[in-house]
Amino acid sequence: MPPYLAGREPEITLFRKLLRQHTIFENLLLTGLRGVGKTVLLESLKPIAFQEKWGWVGSDLSESASVSEATIAQRILTDLSLVSAGLTFRRSRKPGIGFSSPAAAVTTQRFDYHTLQRIYEETPGLIADKIKNALMLVWDAMSQQAQDRKGIIFAYDEAQTMCDHPQERQYPLSMLLDIFQSIQRTRVPFMLALTGLPTLVPKLIEARTYSERMFRVVSLSVLSNDECKDAITKPVEHMAHVPLYFTDESVETITNHSDGYPYFIQFICREVYDVWMNTPGPGTAVEHNLSVTMEGIIRKLDADFFAGRWVQLTDRQRELLTVVALIDSGDGEFSVQEVVAQSKVVLSNAFGPSHANQMLSALSQRGLIYQNRHGKYSFAVPLMGQFVRRQRGEAG
Repeated sequence: MPPYLAGREPEITLFRKLLRQHTIFENLLLTGLRGVGKTVLLESLKPIAFQEKWGWVGSDLSESASVSEATIAQRILTDLSLVSAGLTFRRSRKPGIGFSSPAAAVTTQRFDYHTLQRIYEETPGLIADKIKNALMLVWDAMSQQAQDRKGIIFAYDEAQTMCDHPQERQYPLSMLLDIFQSIQRTRVPFMLALTGLPTLVPKLIEARTYSERMFRVVSLSVLSNDECKDAITKPVEHMAHVPLYFTDESVETITNHSDGYPYFIQFICREVYDVWMNTPGPGTAVEHNLSVTMEGIIRKLDADFFAGRWVQLTDRQRELLTVVALIDSGDGEFSVQEVVAQSKVVLSNAFGPSHANQMLSALSQRGLIYQNRHGKYSFAVPLMGQFVRRQRGEAG
């Protein structure tokens, strides 16, 4: 987590507004490219929820969590048990042979995971019916035993990994949306807070058309120059034990190389401070106006952030990304037609339209490319085009 969160005041204000809903009509959806600060912002919203008397559960979603409706159900039950374990309910024992008092026929149990699992298994109906019953029982207990609790937020990061599997007749994403819309209609204050790449929005709409009305979609953008300056300078502005600051020229250099992405700002600044901390004497470093070359930082960024994605690609996939990086508008948006035309210029074995479509689809599955609604494609990883051009330059 960064010491100072720059440029996200409007999103925080919106979240506070969503928490004031008497009936949940809107859930939160944070979307944007990698490195734009979705996860950091989501984590920053957690203490705000606690201050407003909301519970908070959730985790990173993975493809394994949405393999089937049963796996997403287990994900919800596991997360719910973290806030429900302190709640109790009275349960009747099964009658047996012998004599007992009416009081002995009733036991008090906690809503821990095992209890939730038993309720889930004993509820008749579909998986969605079982989950809704468990959620409703927990809220009934919470509204009586924790009256200061206004609701629960189910926060899930990397939600773009979720999808339905029609060929296997499994619809975990659709079920998740159905469950929360259904219980919210009964005025149970359980809210979804999802983050994901831009591919998440069309996935939600494809799963359930009403999801557009179900979410307040917040597309996180890069920071402005002033916000970049705050992100760079404010973390140590009031720290007397840090006798180091960035010059105006350094701030401008970091802003330009980071392109306004919070992750890259933090990465570059950390590298500068690490170099400073590893000098023989911090005082000497300051006196001699310590400087760090951007070339070295960029090489480390390539190795730490980009290289892992690059080595997993086939040679042909690398060629396609190289073609995209050389398109004039490749760092923004591009089309299949532009890929085909550019490949004829830079490759001896050019791509055809059908092949390019297939390759872009495969790269989308890897999270490197995503398709906009209007038929354009973009890099899903920020500054990927610059990395690819550097690789092409080193390879001659």
